[in-house]
Amino acid sequence: MLSRITLLTLVIVSCAAAADAAAAQAPVPQSQAGHYVGRSGQTRVRPSRVEEEPEIDGRLTESDWNTAALLTGFSQYAPVDRLPADDSTEVRVMYSETAIYFGIRAFEAHGPVIATLADRDRIESNDYVRLFLDTFNDRRRAFLFAVNPLGVQSDGTWAESGTGAGVADLNPDFVFESRGRLIEGGYEIEIRVPYRSLRFQQAAEQRWTFNVLRFVQHSGSSQSWTAAENSQPSFLAQSGSLEGLTDLRAGLVLDVTPVVTAQTVGAPRSSTDPRWQYRTGDPEYGGNVRWGITPNVNMSGTVNPDFSQVEADVGQVIYDPRAAIAFPEKRPFFLDGSENFEVPNTLIYTRSIVAPVAAAKISGKVSGATVGILSALDDPTTSLSTTDKPMFNILRMRRDLGSQSTAGIVVTDRREPLTGNTVFGGDARLLAGRYVFAGQLASSITTADGIPSRSGLLFDAALIRTGRARGFSLSAEGVGPEFEAASGFVSRAGIAHANFTPRWSFFPQGRRIEAVSFAAILDGTWDWDRFMARTEPNDIKAQTNTSINWRGGWRTRVFTFVESFKYPDWLYADYYVERHDNSGAVTDTIPYVGTDRLPNYGTDVELATPQFQHFAASANVTAGHDENFDEWSSAWILFTAFNLDWRPTDRVRVNTRWVQQRYHRTSNGSLVRMRIIPRVKLEYQVARPLYVRFVAQYDAVKVDSLRDDTRTNQPILIRQDDGTFVRALAQERGTLRGDVLLSYQPNPGTVFFMGYGSTTAATRFEPRQLQRATDGFFVKASYLIRS
Repeated sequence: MLSRITLLTLVIVSCAAAADAAAAQAPVPQSQAGHYVGRSGQTRVRPSRVEEEPEIDGRLTESDWNTAALLTGFSQYAPVDRLPADDSTEVRVMYSETAIYFGIRAFEAHGPVIATLADRDRIESNDYVRLFLDTFNDRRRAFLFAVNPLGVQSDGTWAESGTGAGVADLNPDFVFESRGRLIEGGYEIEIRVPYRSLRFQQAAEQRWTFNVLRFVQHSGSSQSWTAAENSQPSFLAQSGSLEGLTDLRAGLVLDVTPVVTAQTVGAPRSSTDPRWQYRTGDPEYGGNVRWGITPNVNMSGTVNPDFSQVEADVGQVIYDPRAAIAFPEKRPFFLDGSENFEVPNTLIYTRSIVAPVAAAKISGKVSGATVGILSALDDPTTSLSTTDKPMFNILRMRRDLGSQSTAGIVVTDRREPLTGNTVFGGDARLLAGRYVFAGQLASSITTADGIPSRSGLLFDAALIRTGRARGFSLSAEGVGPEFEAASGFVSRAGIAHANFTPRWSFFPQGRRIEAVSFAAILDGTWDWDRFMARTEPNDIKAQTNTSINWRGGWRTRVFTFVESFKYPDWLYADYYVERHDNSGAVTDTIPYVGTDRLPNYGTDVELATPQFQHFAASANVTAGHDENFDEWSSAWILFTAFNLDWRPTDRVRVNTRWVQQRYHRTSNGSLVRMRIIPRVKLEYQVARPLYVRFVAQYDAVKVDSLRDDTRTNQPILIRQDDGTFVRALAQERGTLRGDVLLSYQPNPGTVFFMGYGSTTAATRFEPRQLQRATDGFFVKASYLIRS
């Protein structure tokens, strides 16, 4: 059924795209370029047109730049908006038949310009300029192109979805040119964005939403060309526009990227033979192809896409074992056009397609509707039978409503011969002045051979009132116990949740403090049955969050919590208590029954430094009285996290991260659980496209023997699948992962990776007990062929 829907949608999209092309109007005369001052509301820009392509060398010396549209008059955007920018910025814009050009001259008289030869998408600790190009002029989504003073690139997409003003996704990569250089009192940048890297309207004359943000690290501020207010529900709605763009030619957009990967894996010969052995598999061949059907619709396909995961996922600390943790997508095929598959509550999660054999998708915007269609065939090892290939079909459509609102649908289906899961959903985001309403309703149907089908419900609704001085958010959501999204990611099913958060902001003038934001948070979470029975929440939380931005870029956050958690009996269904008599002999085994409610209280304090010339740091400490999920009892907690970025030169980067969790029983102060995750990343940037990276991460856990701490103090037993009971004795483990990578990436499609990864493990907490577990060498090469 879904395959027919997918085919029908493809036909509709193709026909609509053809209709748009036929309806294109004749070009209109070009307007004279001029000077546009953002603070004066002069934000409708008519760029000049050039016939010859300027050289991109980071020098604004060519005569064409003198006649280009000039944008000045920037305003501060954060941490305090609507004030004149402290720094002067000039942006020049012109275009040709095949590309659009930006020349930026950023003056800096108050502090040092921070610029390094960073890796792509890693310039957030540098000074940089970010361009927003909404080529469909719908003020809902935009392409992002950012460049630091040395020309290093960062790019992605901006989506104004959900309840916020927008969020940047830096995972997608686009092909564009940039060069930059430091000059006396600032820096200069040249950027060329070819139309073939964009998707845009099919019209003879284009009008694109446009804005510029400049990020200044020595002051911790960002500055906007248009006088935008950062508390508004839409950033793009406050942007300017590029008008009168005529006769744009993207040409045939056909990208072919063949990929080859090879690896050698080392491990002990067997559990009884510790001798090390390497196994080299045959090289794997694959590739991606992208075809621009029209300037606004792309079709792409992949065969055997590589995971492109060249280092281990950053270790994440689990605070609540009732909720699962998601990891970001890394594969280039799934990242391209990913903004067209965004859906609330992550009902589309492409990492659920674990090891696809092949996949194809179509994405773009046609007649006010954003469309994303994806089909994939996964590897048999991911199926229940381990012999059948699971089939994924995903459809996502959104329709623009009015000037800023949207409504959309999502349909996902994962199918095997004996099992299947289908999700249908609808969602909307409605804006009215300073109010935002976002809602979603979805239903799932799960089938299995010989078992009656199960259906589940998901709902989500939120009302936001934005404001510079005050505002609030009110939300309610629920995920039924039978709801399943096999093509998505649901962190926790069988719950309902409600939240009310009023917020106040203050902007002291002429003081050390630039901005203060205070929020009071009332939060409740119900098990589904209790929610349907309209009883009190299982988890009740009263919290405050105070953020302070200090002049000079220092930031402080203080979070307090007073909470009450009800015993989740389902989580301890396999827990039992081993009862002893006075002599210590075992008398019987009884089911575990935990304390009905645990009271929590504590505080979390975070401090972040400005981005100095060579380093930046942040520290986070959480302390108080919290739940100990291992024994369902109260514990004294101490969580610490430290991050340090050190750049001794413009080519060397060192990032260190330390995370520690400690739980101590309130009954006697003994340690029940400790986890530490130190991580270090060292990078040397040989040149803009070439770097060497070393990453080491140690993950160690220590857990005491469990006991019924809140009642009997007797040992806890865990019932196994075969019905036997095993005492929950003390355990320790440690894993050290190291990765070395040589990366050459002259553009997003052409890459060469060569690396080595090693894992050592121990059954003890101390690193000196580590023993070699696995290692491996790998090589990846791909080449972007553009027609």
